[in-house]
Amino acid sequence: MLAALPEPDRRSDTERTTAEQAKDRVRALRCAFLDTHVDAVYDELTSARTRYLRIDELADAAAVRFPGLVPSRPDLDAERARPQSGKEGHEIDQGIFFSRVLGSPASGAHLLDAMLRPTARALELLPEYLETGRADLGPVRIRHDGGAARITMCGADCLNAEDARQADAMETAVDLALLDPRTQVGLLRGGVMSHPRYSGRRVFSAGINLKALHHGGIPLVDFLLKRELGYLHKILRGVLIDDPAQWRSRTVERPWVAAVDGFAIGGGTQLLLLFDHVLAAADSYFSLPAAQEGIIPGASNFRLGRSTGARLSRGLVLDSRRIRATEPEARLLADEVVEPEELDDAVERSLLRFRGTAVTTNRRMLNLAEEPVDAFRRYMAEFALQQALRIHDEDVIGKVGRFCARGTVPS
Repeated sequence: MLAALPEPDRRSDTERTTAEQAKDRVRALRCAFLDTHVDAVYDELTSARTRYLRIDELADAAAVRFPGLVPSRPDLDAERARPQSGKEGHEIDQGIFFSRVLGSPASGAHLLDAMLRPTARALELLPEYLETGRADLGPVRIRHDGGAARITMCGADCLNAEDARQADAMETAVDLALLDPRTQVGLLRGGVMSHPRYSGRRVFSAGINLKALHHGGIPLVDFLLKRELGYLHKILRGVLIDDPAQWRSRTVERPWVAAVDGFAIGGGTQLLLLFDHVLAAADSYFSLPAAQEGIIPGASNFRLGRSTGARLSRGLVLDSRRIRATEPEARLLADEVVEPEELDDAVERSLLRFRGTAVTTNRRMLNLAEEPVDAFRRYMAEFALQQALRIHDEDVIGKVGRFCARGTVPS
């Protein structure tokens, strides 16, 4: 029926209603099927949980083994060539699938483990990184120096706005940092920008790349889910390795320090909620403009209240409040606020303080107490579906389109 209709952005109101009603009926069937059979489906795809498939691999395998359950790769490739306003919304069906997989205690836990394993790219680059102590991953660079893995975000022309390529590079860098036995502490900082408005200045992050979203380049699986379940979760939990000698802990983890220059907007502020110590320049600010963008700010709705309390978290997420580093409330997001010219020295002092096995062990216990793995899994189950719905909602498409038309950048 859909194939007989015009492209999504060329349909009449009647045709659009007809299409949406048909898709709703089929999605209800998919939900009912998965509510009953999700563990059987997952076991079929993973050979009774003996294989660890990342979410993109799992989605591709499901499309082949269970035709019609999730969109096929040709369907997704066709969607990718369209702007967000012209998509059919196939990713919503992926959202249904992953909401049910993550909602299952058995399948969801196995998928989280699969996503905590090091990526193939990191394993390929690891020998050279151990030899040279550095790796240039394009939008991200990593350098080992004196026991610290120093990761620099280098999206110089886009203010470190995140897209799928940047998230993949970040996960590789986090893996390399954690797999390097010399690493005692990790550091994340933004590099020097070439963007005209911030040329020659360091910037932490402008959040999600809204221009890429407008043009259809922010995928649900390969960015929005992979980012949360991949490198962000690895910063919190560590990287999972198969090594009998690693009996003391299932994961290799390290403490992490973040240094904020300029601003941490959206995904930038989301990142800070995972770090053990956050430093900020006195002229920087934080914001989570979720209401302005119309999307869900990752796991911030899950984590932010622990740092800021319920009232301030609602102001940040629902009212897009901006907090300057010099405001008293900023101390709920940053541990230290120093003058910009003092930030380099403050970073080095922090890297010295946050070393040692006692720090690593205690941060593991704090993280287990503050964010149980099962609670994170349940949140991500709902996030998978709701974020899929949001990125295809007319509200989001309109807001992102207006943003790109204005060509605005943070001030």
